[in-house]
Amino acid sequence: MNGRRYRRTATGALLLAPPCAAALIGPFVTDSPVPSEGMPYARGDGHVLGTDALGRDVLALLMRGGASALGVACAAVALACVVGAAIGLTAAASRSRWLDDLLMRPVELLLPLPSLLVISVIGVGWRGHPVAVALAVAALNVPAVARLLRAAAMDAAGGPVAEAMRLQGESAARVLIGHVGRAVLPVAAADAGTRVGSAVFTVAAANFLGLGLDPTSPDWGVVIAASREALFVQPWAVVAPALMLVMFTVGANLLADGLLPRGDGRGETTRGKERAWNR
Repeated sequence: MNGRRYRRTATGALLLAPPCAAALIGPFVTDSPVPSEGMPYARGDGHVLGTDALGRDVLALLMRGGASALGVACAAVALACVVGAAIGLTAAASRSRWLDDLLMRPVELLLPLPSLLVISVIGVGWRGHPVAVALAVAALNVPAVARLLRAAAMDAAGGPVAEAMRLQGESAARVLIGHVGRAVLPVAAADAGTRVGSAVFTVAAANFLGLGLDPTSPDWGVVIAASREALFVQPWAVVAPALMLVMFTVGANLLADGLLPRGDGRGETTRGKERAWNR
């Protein structure tokens, strides 16, 4: 790893540390903030970052709200990557046009749907349920993941290494996972790093507009929405959760980009795979 990539990776890890620590450890070390435990938009009086519109301690909200703000988005992206990879890789490795169409055409119907419209429809029936929001965000991301990985896997699925594996009697599962899946792993990792950031902001936007979690939830997006009218009166109630969201999204992109393996070109990458297979 060269110096530039090392600095990018280190910066990404440093940016990720505070929001991830708050999401993972915060709920276990802080009590749930109680409304009216302090004056609305108060500063000082034992509140390091002041209070929000409901009189809750902002620091406690930061420690308690990350689990939903980041957990819902990460779970949605993980589910979208698993389902999208299964569809895209199977379609790429398939030698049947009808199977390719059967797999890809239904998911492409979801591409034109606006994300907030889908989440708002889900919110009508399952308001306040983080699982429903996660499923909606995952469903919106599956088509893009499937299309991207299918395109990235086409060369590997039809290349000489895959053909040699088939001629030697290797199972379709090993060709698909052992070779094609490994070939598209850098693309999948880069896409996931970017997609996590967009999913975080989609979930936060849904909560900000009142389409997601309960208005009294400590979720960072909900807290920003509840305190936005007092930005200049008590800025930390808005700036602190927004800063945590920005740090997570920027850090995730930098870390994913810094950890990705670099190739010197398509030809060398292919020859490297062939040499690895021959060994």
